[in-house]
Amino acid sequence: MGVTPFEAAGARRRGGGRRAGRRRIGRLAGVVLVAVLAVLAVVLGTRAERHFSLPLEYASTIRTQAHQKRLDPALVAAVIYAETRFRPRTSKTGAVGLMQIEPATAEFLAKRSGATTFTVTDLGTPAVNIAYGSYYLRYLLDEYDGSAVLALAAYNGGETNVNRWLAKARTSGTKLTVAQIPIGQTKAYVSEVLKAQRRYRAKYANALGYT
Repeated sequence: MGVTPFEAAGARRRGGGRRAGRRRIGRLAGVVLVAVLAVLAVVLGTRAERHFSLPLEYASTIRTQAHQKRLDPALVAAVIYAETRFRPRTSKTGAVGLMQIEPATAEFLAKRSGATTFTVTDLGTPAVNIAYGSYYLRYLLDEYDGSAVLALAAYNGGETNVNRWLAKARTSGTKLTVAQIPIGQTKAYVSEVLKAQRRYRAKYANALGYT
């Protein structure tokens, strides 16, 4: 039996409906894809901004402490950046404030500097925290003959570790460089601070007192 005109017309309508449905689905998928890409762009853009931004607060305190402790202000700012991104906090290990000072380290520094009224809670005050962190940096630089690499490695990984690495390097007749730091976290930390130091010096020359 042949196909009647009505059946043929119905088939054409059904075929056209399916094609139209596929076009609508295609358009909807396109809209969803554009929306997803837009969200990803915002998220990735925000992450990139956080990664590449270079915050600076307490510039006056940093300048003052750097001058008193004979430090490069950009180095102090870079340590704060590496430690907390200028967002003071208390770590899981108990390190406190902008420069992440351990209470035991702070008490050692207080005794060494002759402070008589220091309490651990004082580390929550940004000016005090920067003062103690700067003092500690000066102490470590003096301990390691002015080597920023060794001082920063000790700031992050502890003097005991650095002394051991240094002794091993000297025994083998080599110099302890960033590349030779055996703890990945400390190696990355030293690299980050040194890079940030250069960026702070370039970006905040006026705020940090270079001009």
